Amino acid sequence: MPQAYFTPATFRFLSALDRHNSREWFAAHKGDYERHVREPFLQLIGDLQAPLAKISPHYRADTRKNGGSLFRIFRDTRFSNNKLPYKPWQGARFFHERHREIPAPSFYMHIQPGACFAGGGMWHPEPDALKHIRGFLSDNPSAWKRATQGKAFRAHFTFWGESLSRPPRGFDPDHELIEDLKRKDFAAGEGFDDALACSAELLPWVVQNFKRIAPLLDYLCAAQELEF
Repeated sequence: MPQAYFTPATFRFLSALDRHNSREWFAAHKGDYERHVREPFLQLIGDLQAPLAKISPHYRADTRKNGGSLFRIFRDTRFSNNKLPYKPWQGARFFHERHREIPAPSFYMHIQPGACFAGGGMWHPEPDALKHIRGFLSDNPSAWKRATQGKAFRAHFTFWGESLSRPPRGFDPDHELIEDLKRKDFAAGEGFDDALACSAELLPWVVQNFKRIAPLLDYLCAAQELEF
């Protein structure tokens, strides 16, 4: 039976963390984080294992608390001007079994007050991976259009990220997909509200979202010579 994972307490905690973003505050409220954010998210990840395997047997929903699908709530501040220690959101990526060998697209889900979304793709791919994607896109425009320009995709997803202002070097400025070739990120998603996040409809909604975004990930896997 469908069940709810998150509650209004999840969003109250994340909103409070956004207001009181300090190690002292988090230490005093760590139990609330574990009870209202981490544990329900890990349960959701576990319940996504079976439906994700049906979408692609090469993707993983990993329930480990460290090193699995769930992102750390701690920010890496070493190379950032933003020195706040915590993210006021919680996210999970569902990764390809070979992601440690080859840059691969991921499915993704994000919980944040007023800014929840789910989708997938490749965010900030490294130069070699980006070169492979652009080369594959240039040579295989029809499959790209089938994956990303169909009615269902356009009705639900928005591409995010940055693009070049000029065509990338070595590519025909008149190519039919020149705007896609300019992309520096190949990720798309669909937002959902806090009420859905707190309802029993969340799991089936996320599964349907992943099914709809799967053709994009399939295409990006092909560009990296990965099985989908």
